[in-house]
Amino acid sequence: MNAIADKPVALDAATTSAAPATRARRPRRLWRPLAALVVLGAGGLVASWWFTEGRFIESTDNAYVQGDIAVLGPRIEGDVVAIPVADNQPVKAGDPLIVLDDRDWQSRLDEARAALTEAEAAVLTAQRRVVQQNAAIAEADAAITQALAEQTRATADAGRSTSLVVSGWASRQANDLAIADRRKADAALQSARARRESAAQALSVQTAEIAQAEARRQNAAAAVQLAQSNLSYTVIRAPFDGIAGNRAAQLGQHVQPGAQLIAVTPAAGKLYVIANFKETQLARMAHGLKVVLTPDIDSSAALSGRVDSLAPATGALFSLLPPENATGNFTKVVQRVPVKIAIDPADAARAGWLRAGLSVTAEVDTRGPDAQRLGLFGAAAAGLHLAK
Repeated sequence: MNAIADKPVALDAATTSAAPATRARRPRRLWRPLAALVVLGAGGLVASWWFTEGRFIESTDNAYVQGDIAVLGPRIEGDVVAIPVADNQPVKAGDPLIVLDDRDWQSRLDEARAALTEAEAAVLTAQRRVVQQNAAIAEADAAITQALAEQTRATADAGRSTSLVVSGWASRQANDLAIADRRKADAALQSARARRESAAQALSVQTAEIAQAEARRQNAAAAVQLAQSNLSYTVIRAPFDGIAGNRAAQLGQHVQPGAQLIAVTPAAGKLYVIANFKETQLARMAHGLKVVLTPDIDSSAALSGRVDSLAPATGALFSLLPPENATGNFTKVVQRVPVKIAIDPADAARAGWLRAGLSVTAEVDTRGPDAQRLGLFGAAAAGLHLAK
């Protein structure tokens, strides 16, 4: 009897232990379909984003911030006497950056100005000589007129004296004197004409001297201009608004033309990005497309921009040693084309991190200049709206 009474107790214990195990399996069975729904939903979101937006985004991390940096050096030789700017200091266009000793160049300018004054005096002297020579020519013309009148009188007297000698009313001596006076008048006329010719030739020479003196004056004026320019080169100024950097000049240093003393980088609003896209990404690349620029320095500080232009050739052709593929050991390599991207000025003004040379990731939306980036959930919402 006891054995029979103990069997139901054993069955009740087994049933009691199996009930919690059954209840534990039920939540696991519920999580599996839920996980599958989540995966399918996530896949749907990604697929919706890909077909509406993602497949039109061309991206590259081979992109760098660049700017038109001006590396400045002296155009004349001299000693550095002042450096008015500090390292990494903002400057305005025309601000002095490096000052050279100007004493020698000031002396050369004074010398050139003195030579110019002398040349101007020479021009004035030559002009006065021409005026004087014109007066001499006028005097020679008057002498010719006087000689002609004297020749006319002497010729008439000689004619009358000859007639009187023939008729016996005058002596031969008087006739000889009259003929001599006529010959003297002829000689005086020839002399006056010769003096007039000589004065005219002298005027031609003096006119040429004016041209020669004027040429010397122009040469002296050019020398003054050159001396003034060289004197102005003693102060190296900023060519545009920007930031001074890479200063190599030192006080007292003697510098020669061609030396690199300081550089000026443009302000943030003048910077741009050069992104090197693969040739397989350029099919829909065009001017004006929107670009999202994500810097490596801070992935949360993205900038907006637009495609400005595409390079006329691949970067390889612009290299120092362009590739020559007409060889037996040819290996095909995907080429890259530099694309210039203009940064939004408002974003550039707010981006304190923006520096030339930094790396960024460029994402170009090739759908069009007016395309809007919706993101993952925005693309899904847009897809549902179109489905309705």
